[in-house]
Amino acid sequence: MTDATPAFDTLFKNLDQAFNADRHRLRRQLHELRKKPDESKLGQWLERFQASVAKVETRRQSVPAIRYDDALPIAAKRDEIKAALEKHQVLVIAGETGSGKTTQLPKICLEIGRGDHGLIGHTQPRRLAARSVASRVAEEIGAPLGELVGYQVRFEDQSTERTLIKLMTDGILLAETQHDRFLEKYDTLIVDEAHERSLNIDFLLGFLKTLLPRRPDLKVIIT
Repeated sequence: MTDATPAFDTLFKNLDQAFNADRHRLRRQLHELRKKPDESKLGQWLERFQASVAKVETRRQSVPAIRYDDALPIAAKRDEIKAALEKHQVLVIAGETGSGKTTQLPKICLEIGRGDHGLIGHTQPRRLAARSVASRVAEEIGAPLGELVGYQVRFEDQSTERTLIKLMTDGILLAETQHDRFLEKYDTLIVDEAHERSLNIDFLLGFLKTLLPRRPDLKVIIT
């Protein structure tokens, strides 16, 4: 390895700049390269790392100007919520029906940079609610449904690689834990209507309790 090659410790430290879903693979490959240095393979690794960082920047640049409906009670609390979300890994937010929690919280998350390194996952107990909330949030940020804001329900996935906010049923998210046990594609999760206490929600909350210590970068909002 030449003197121009960045130190491995620096490369490991910089992994938090990469897209969440890429980090585990990049970290594993970097460990292998540290054991058996190879200039050519390291160059290829750096290209993959830079492509992942570029993906994060593209997502950051795609976030539109965020506007709020000041008539909604939660709008008056948005600065307080932002500060709490920056400081804490888990927030529990309670409010009356119609206070704006469901539609405004994902926008608050976007405004503080969540969604750049992974999806903002937003669960709803029912399929119809997932579709309708996705449609409403997409309309409010001025984007076509299925692009920056998408949704996934049983037998239907209206989301792409560009999607920042993904509405889904809690059952869909729970099913994803079977093949993605660290939920690496997400940087934020909003578990909405948690008071309904369905089996899916209870299982999901139990899973998240064990996951959070392993994913210190993951933010969770429970409403």
